[in-house]
Amino acid sequence: MLIRILEVIMPVIVVVGLGYLYTLRYRADITPINTLSLNVFLPALVFSVMSSQEFELARYPGLAVAAAAVFFGSGLLAWPIAKIFGYDTRTFLPPMMFNNCGNLGLPLAVLAFGDAGLAPAVILLVVTNLLYFSFGIYLVDRQVHWRDILVSPPILASVAGLVVNLLDIRVPVMISTPIAMLGDALIPMMLFALGIRLVDVKLTDWKIGLVGAVVCPLTALIVVLTIQPLLKLPDEQFRQLLLYCTLPPAVLVYLVAEQYQQEPEKVAALVGFGHIATIVVVPAVLLFILPAM
Repeated sequence: MLIRILEVIMPVIVVVGLGYLYTLRYRADITPINTLSLNVFLPALVFSVMSSQEFELARYPGLAVAAAAVFFGSGLLAWPIAKIFGYDTRTFLPPMMFNNCGNLGLPLAVLAFGDAGLAPAVILLVVTNLLYFSFGIYLVDRQVHWRDILVSPPILASVAGLVVNLLDIRVPVMISTPIAMLGDALIPMMLFALGIRLVDVKLTDWKIGLVGAVVCPLTALIVVLTIQPLLKLPDEQFRQLLLYCTLPPAVLVYLVAEQYQQEPEKVAALVGFGHIATIVVVPAVLLFILPAM
């Protein structure tokens, strides 16, 4: 099982490492990469995933509520920690609230629970993405107008993807294929850009990364264990939610921090250390949830 987990996680670390090593020799300007990623590649990926994956909200209403509770609850629990350590909440809270439930969460769910784990994992992905692209962006830049958030490319792509999915609209292959191709470009570009930014991370930034690597899964687990007696999720959904809690901060939060210049070096450290910690955290939680299956 550990080998299979590493097969999912290590490609992420390798691509980040390549970006880091490249920048040690050649200085790179990541501004155009980030702009393209947020305005073109990200909306393409969001639409592609949400329009094509099995999305069964009616079967998992409790899981959707739990995902929202983890999102906001993690932020509430992380807020006093940020104050204690003197971190800017706009820097520290978004990575603690928005985890890598896409390119890491989906394959891990299938790895742990088989094909039956995909549909609930998509529910967690959709709810988390919608919350981050709206409230999460507001956390980073509280001067931004809600109208600008609601008409942003990721939100429009999310809504369009959900409409296509729920109405069972068949997108012509000549349209869906280029959209999927653009979306596929996002993940390696995000990871490479993260590696580029890690070169500029200072020793003090590594410390916040270590704190975040502990706080991110811990706060999520506390929220889940608190709400489970209220929601009474079925065992299989509860176990999937526990795995969801182990996921590190999404690489996307780094791109947003870069876009808004919200201490991107610190956010890069939070994301980087979070993914490294996953090598330990995920197997530990799987040891707890798998024997019960």
